Amino acid sequence: MEHPDGAAGASGTPLLVACALAIERFALRAGGRGVEAPGPVTVLRTGMGPAAAERAVTGALGGGPLRGAAVVASGFCAGLRPGMHPGDLVVADGTRIVGDPSGATPCAGTEVLVKALADALPGRTVHTGPLAGSDHVVRGAERAALCATGAIAVDMESAATLLSAVRTGSRAVAAVRVVVDAPEHELLRIGTVRGGISAFRVLRAVLPAFFEWHRSLLLPRR
Repeated sequence: MEHPDGAAGASGTPLLVACALAIERFALRAGGRGVEAPGPVTVLRTGMGPAAAERAVTGALGGGPLRGAAVVASGFCAGLRPGMHPGDLVVADGTRIVGDPSGATPCAGTEVLVKALADALPGRTVHTGPLAGSDHVVRGAERAALCATGAIAVDMESAATLLSAVRTGSRAVAAVRVVVDAPEHELLRIGTVRGGISAFRVLRAVLPAFFEWHRSLLLPRR
């Protein structure tokens, strides 16, 4: 597996996994140790917010070995639907930027990801639907308003990551997030630490599912 620190990886079409935070990058990289990937894999920490994600992803994909990479946006998110819990998984069928009708990006291979995640994390709930991209932390009434639009979760980087990725060239993109904050389990409430640990453990286990998704993209079309 290839990382930004220069470790060697396999030959083939590369995979870029983008996340915002150091703890997300740590969890993702830990989950890939000892697991065979179908091509070189880079786990890129973009920094927080859509502007940072856009800069980092555009720079990474603009040239060099990652030019043709498939892209997965990952990390933590806020769930929008009642009944969501920390540690639930969100597989986006598309991302969209709040307030920007032109900021929508469809995701590829959603069904493959859902199955691979169910196999990797039996018993974990996997939600599928639109993932909203905000430029700030969403709470209270704004959370409910976003849910009313059909979005199932929100974060600050996924939509910008995928939109930037497809603008640099034709490629498969996906977004998989782990719920750390939900309507009945907001970060400021009691139980936050427990919920955060649960979400971290789930994020640490998702990278093999990303490899299955990546491998499915490389199979010959019939």
